[in-house]
Amino acid sequence: MERLWGVLQRAQRLSPRPSQTIYKLVEGTQQGRLEEEEEGEEGAEPPAHFCPMELRGPEPLGPRPARQNLGLWAAAGRRAAPYLVLTALLIFTGAFLLGYVTFRGSCQACGDDVLVVSEDVNYELGLDSHQGTLYWSDLQAMFLRLVGEGRLEDTIRQTSHRERVAGSAGMAALAQDIRAALLREKLDHVWMDTHYVGLQFPDRAHPNTLHWVDAGGVEPAGRLLLVRLGMINFAQKVASAQDFGAQGVLIYPDPADFSQDPHKLGLSSHRAVYGHVHLGTGDPYTPGFPSFNQTQFPPVRSSGLPSIPAQPISADIASLLLKKLEGPVAPKEWQGHLPVSPYRLGPGPGLHLGVNNHRTSTPISNIFGCIEGRSEPDHYVVIGAQRDAWGPGAAKSAVGTAILLELVRTISSMVSNGFRPRRSLLFISWDGGDFGSVGSMEWLEGYLSVLHLKAVVYVSLDNAVLGDDKFHAKTSPLLISLIENILKQVDSPNRSGQTLYEQVVFSNHSWEAEVIRPLSMESSAYSFTAFAGVPAVEFSFVEDGLVYPFLHTKDDTYENLHRVLRGRLPAVALAVAQLAGQLLIRLSHDRLLPLDFGRYGDVVLKHIGSLNEYSGDLKARGLTLQWVYSARGDYIRAAEKLRKEIYSSEESDERLTRMYNVRIMRVEFYFLSQYVSPADSPFRHIFLGHGDHTLNALLDHVRLLRSGGPGTLGAASSTGFQESRFRRQLALLTWTLQGAANALSGDVWNIDNNF
Repeated sequence: MERLWGVLQRAQRLSPRPSQTIYKLVEGTQQGRLEEEEEGEEGAEPPAHFCPMELRGPEPLGPRPARQNLGLWAAAGRRAAPYLVLTALLIFTGAFLLGYVTFRGSCQACGDDVLVVSEDVNYELGLDSHQGTLYWSDLQAMFLRLVGEGRLEDTIRQTSHRERVAGSAGMAALAQDIRAALLREKLDHVWMDTHYVGLQFPDRAHPNTLHWVDAGGVEPAGRLLLVRLGMINFAQKVASAQDFGAQGVLIYPDPADFSQDPHKLGLSSHRAVYGHVHLGTGDPYTPGFPSFNQTQFPPVRSSGLPSIPAQPISADIASLLLKKLEGPVAPKEWQGHLPVSPYRLGPGPGLHLGVNNHRTSTPISNIFGCIEGRSEPDHYVVIGAQRDAWGPGAAKSAVGTAILLELVRTISSMVSNGFRPRRSLLFISWDGGDFGSVGSMEWLEGYLSVLHLKAVVYVSLDNAVLGDDKFHAKTSPLLISLIENILKQVDSPNRSGQTLYEQVVFSNHSWEAEVIRPLSMESSAYSFTAFAGVPAVEFSFVEDGLVYPFLHTKDDTYENLHRVLRGRLPAVALAVAQLAGQLLIRLSHDRLLPLDFGRYGDVVLKHIGSLNEYSGDLKARGLTLQWVYSARGDYIRAAEKLRKEIYSSEESDERLTRMYNVRIMRVEFYFLSQYVSPADSPFRHIFLGHGDHTLNALLDHVRLLRSGGPGTLGAASSTGFQESRFRRQLALLTWTLQGAANALSGDVWNIDNNF
């Protein structure tokens, strides 16, 4: 820099004085018109000694001829020219290098992890905009300024006070109100989808009954099982009971599973907890197909529907039944807090369970609103919330509905203030959620052939506020890094001065162990990932070590939820809105999708660790897991190769950016097994799904090498390890994982399928 400064000073000393002018002869004029010589870059401010002036030469002195004056000026110009050229060259080179470094530094793909999004990532407005560039910090500040908790509380209260059972008149009215609310926000598109689904409802004229009968009425072939709520869902409990030959199931809530603090609210002993028993999602009478009115499918039942009756009962009724049970004492972990000691396994006296529910073809309506993206309008970031509820459903669906509407209002206001997302934002209000995510699953079934090409991520707002002590995220591994980043930018709702990230690491230094949970079938997010291959997440604030006692009951009211949170409901709901909103902005705004496609390598490694325990047993039979190891290695190498490609690419190349985004957004879809039928095995995901094609099924089967019996609860067959089945499972798993590695690698000429 000192040398450059010296050259500039020397050039300045040799340059003409302020009273002089560099000029050139413009041909084609009779009088030799003079023009100022252009120096420096276009638009640059001229140096002080090149002042704008009337172009005149110096006045001649005495009889000196004009030609001699011209010679003097030419000589001075010749002496200064080399230095001026050198100066311009140095300035140009320095500017070029500075611009290149700046450009590379702004690339989202730079660094060890291409998925860490820089906070200076800019968002350029369209050509018709008169505003400047919007950076992430601008968008974040705009969002936080516009989102508000006052509307959230009002909407939660009003929604929870309305009747909204799926198919009811109250639900139809609420659907129209929400559609009108979306239309008021002037979104690009607002529409509704109606499905006609088979739902089970109680028969008011013939209610379900449970009564004692004489021992001589008791069928010896099976028993009625008394089952405690918790650990696994209703459907899994009933399926397991059916597999073991039970004739029916009674499900009760035990006080031991709720808070024992007398100062905290608890579930009334006469209140039952409701739920659905379909081991699956969607309309159980059109499995694998959408339930549009015009479709004509043959009568069929989902294999996940049980053939035995099930009925929820209250803790009071369960106490009466437990007192009548005889037989051995139940295991210690089965003992609860009902006024019966000890709990026994039975048998007991005869009971008759009469379930008179009837199936009804019910119209349900999903409501959609869309903000179109600027550069990738055919790629959607989807956010949804369940709208229906059996009872008041304050925590179950009113909170999610309120947050959804607030996000629509806020982001629509951002669009009015200059924000235009790169990708489209799709807001959805689901119907039929209490019957097993029926509305969301029917939509997925209706558009399955295109969703993996268009849906980037699904964000669920269901069950978002069930407490305020802890924060959990049930999510695809692809979103973990982004969630960590966002947690560091959202304030804790109950710890002043701390972010959510600081709150969760306070009690556990491994934030991931504290926060991240696998997707469960009860969530609408599960079907997006396990069925459609779209990465998904569902957020929840929960009580420390306890469940919200009123979920899925008639006591899930706004008033009870407000009391459980001790008046902090608005603040906690706002924290969820801020978290979900910033996640949406990142996913819809960032040039490169911030999905951590390398994470699944860690997932496979974790499962391989479990399989390694049995490598000796397999080797003794002449079997090996080497194929899985090789496929996992290929996936890791493909992920690393894609990272390097992105790092070395030009950020300004839109075509290349879109190609990378397409490969990244389809990673989840790659883990759906292409070797099983969606109709027979709807949840084809090899890590999250159900069926013989999954890694968990392979692990359960391998465990039989040592146990020699059923690997999991519900496997009533006593068949042990089967080599032919193992080989088939291994092939299904290996080629799905290998296919994911191949797809991530890109073009076919870059793929090697040799193990």
